[in-house]
Amino acid sequence: MPTPPFDASAWQVRESALDPGARGAVESLFALANGCVGVRGTLDEAQPSSSRGTFMSGVYEYHPLSYPEGGYGHPEHGQAVIGVADGSTVRLQVDGVALDVRETPPEEHDRVLDLREGTLRRETEWRTPRGARMRLTSTRLVSLVQRSVSAIRYEVEAVDRAVQVVVRSDLVVNGTPPKVHNSDPRVAEVLERPFRARLSRRHATGGVLVHRTHGSGIGVAAAVDHAVELPDGGAVSTQGDDDQVVTTLVADLRPGERVGFVKYLCHVMSTDDPSVDLQERALAALDGARHRGWDGLLTAQRAELDEFWDGADVEVDSDPELQLAVRFDLFQLLQASACVNGAPVGAKGLTGGGYSGHTFWDVEGFVLPALALLRPLDAARLLRWRSSTLDRARERAQVLDLAGASFPWRTIDGYETSAYWPASTAAMHVNADIARAFDWYTDVTGEELTTVGGVEVLVETARAWAAMAHEDHEGVVHYRGMTGPDEYTGVVDDNVFTNLMARRNLRAAADACEAHPEHVGRLSVTAGDLERWRAVAEAIHLPYDAVRGVHPSNEGFTTYREWDFEAKRDGYPVEEHFHYAKIYRRQVVKQADLVLALWWCAEEFTPEQAARDLDYYEQRTVRDSSLSACVQAVVSARVGHLDLAYQYLRESALVDLRDIQQDADGGLHLASAAGSWLAVVCGFGGLDTAGGELRLAPRLPADLHRLAFRLRWRGHRIGVEITRSGTTVRLLDGAAGEVALRIDDAPRTVTAERPATAPLRSPRPSAPAPRQPPGRAPRAPHSP
Repeated sequence: MPTPPFDASAWQVRESALDPGARGAVESLFALANGCVGVRGTLDEAQPSSSRGTFMSGVYEYHPLSYPEGGYGHPEHGQAVIGVADGSTVRLQVDGVALDVRETPPEEHDRVLDLREGTLRRETEWRTPRGARMRLTSTRLVSLVQRSVSAIRYEVEAVDRAVQVVVRSDLVVNGTPPKVHNSDPRVAEVLERPFRARLSRRHATGGVLVHRTHGSGIGVAAAVDHAVELPDGGAVSTQGDDDQVVTTLVADLRPGERVGFVKYLCHVMSTDDPSVDLQERALAALDGARHRGWDGLLTAQRAELDEFWDGADVEVDSDPELQLAVRFDLFQLLQASACVNGAPVGAKGLTGGGYSGHTFWDVEGFVLPALALLRPLDAARLLRWRSSTLDRARERAQVLDLAGASFPWRTIDGYETSAYWPASTAAMHVNADIARAFDWYTDVTGEELTTVGGVEVLVETARAWAAMAHEDHEGVVHYRGMTGPDEYTGVVDDNVFTNLMARRNLRAAADACEAHPEHVGRLSVTAGDLERWRAVAEAIHLPYDAVRGVHPSNEGFTTYREWDFEAKRDGYPVEEHFHYAKIYRRQVVKQADLVLALWWCAEEFTPEQAARDLDYYEQRTVRDSSLSACVQAVVSARVGHLDLAYQYLRESALVDLRDIQQDADGGLHLASAAGSWLAVVCGFGGLDTAGGELRLAPRLPADLHRLAFRLRWRGHRIGVEITRSGTTVRLLDGAAGEVALRIDDAPRTVTAERPATAPLRSPRPSAPAPRQPPGRAPRAPHSP
């Protein structure tokens, strides 16, 4: 797939030419969403497109899972996000000829995703077969304020000749089936037409459709209306059936005349409400959208984004491409979470159907920590959704013959849906990753765990770790048969990341129970349980290879046979060229695993150990996962390899804008987007939040002269500016009070009148920058 052809400014992503080979990636990059509704960034016309679709968070369908060899405890069915009623298509004919950019390449084409306006604007000029010059202008938005609302302003102008124009504006259900990467024909059959009609109504300029999924039983209502702009003699009408509403405009245009409309769309969903209630909710939302009007929607959108950027903007001097990329990534975090409620955020947000719309531990690991520092209310809603699935995690633990709870590796509804257990059920670190997210949120916000259901989650995950603990004859605790974050090393003993995260989880649960004694009796936690959890945490084994002077990522890893990277340098991604039976037995790492422990559990390693471990795993990590570069950026920065960290930050931030993984057509990499911001803040900013104390250790790579970022800390907006002359931390909101923090371990206090300053430290690393496997150096190098 070619790299998408983009022109960049500090606040806009611009497409000035059409590249058919990059169409799918562009549709993901230009997707608009608000955490409740998402619309792919397709052209207005039905074709050409790679994958059209409008998605809603929490709307999915079940499908069969095939097991050539059955087994106890396998998930009974799969789950996949499905497209709801799609209103993005507008079919245009001029003098009886449909606009199709494949047959009539535009003379001028410009599409702009504006990160401050929250809109996707298109301008296209072309000539019809009869030579008439035409101009099309359209602007889309998905409201960040009214979660059900999206809108399109569409206008066609005859530039130099009289023409007849016919515009058909669609709202269609069961018309955008997902791409199914599954050879089981039953899956395609189920997902091809997942909705059955329940109600439909139409009027002169729109209508409403209500449908319900066959298997999951989710009801969705979609309403549409058009504020039409017609010249004299023009006509408008609406037709349809149970699955579609089609509004048609017909007009004869003289040179300089225009025809168009503002299309208002509203989507609502519920698993419980009857169809009539869904219909009325959609119509009420539509009334609100029409009352606000197009200009009102634009004004509200800009105001919401002004507030967001006021508390979230990052400024990167000396690298315009990285500047845009980090802002683009922050915009995607906002789009994924602004209006989410009672549903998870998927790994692709609402930008595409990749990973079947599932949420993974990546969201708690990367997205949620970023949101806690940027939009804590959104973070709280995501944590409440996760805690609401605790009973389902308890059921899964019972299937696995465990106490407590076992959260799924991938899911939409809270039940495990992965059919490949070595990467899913064996990845018990998911429990600890989720527990860490609750702890991180309370450290950053100062809110109680009880406000997001955190005590229960910490207790039940601790129970699972205590149940899985294996004590040897010397009383040392081991965790057997685990898979860590690195999916190229599966079902192993004593994965260091897993063991350290289990230790953290057990201690956090004990601390939470002591801080909230009112929950101890309700959750049947005894003093013996607390003693047991702390004892297990202290006794957990951490493998160490004294010969090489590094931590093996799991017991024995450093004794595995080396991977012949030079001979296999064309064999990437590794999993697509070699069987797991071979991969599992070699020292080849898909994504940062032990290195992630160096970040998340930094207190467990000395600086010398961190430097040696990073050097060792840099030589064996191939980054076949988009989630690796941001982790390597953070740890490289903390160890002192600032230029390497900078290159990894660029790879992470540009993973979608450059389509580095060559899979952006399925949707954007949301965890990598969050990880890029965390690489700025936790890597070059050195931010740490453990124990509810704000700590910074600022650094700058050679190619950057200034780096500034903003965040929220316990109700305050804070600005951090890093330059060659030093670091300045300001309180931005003008509120009374002060914020205590540490800069390079020195205590500081910041008030609205008095910023904190510190000189920039530039410690030299103890060894040269580590090398990577052949062909796997950072893949978005900066060329100043």
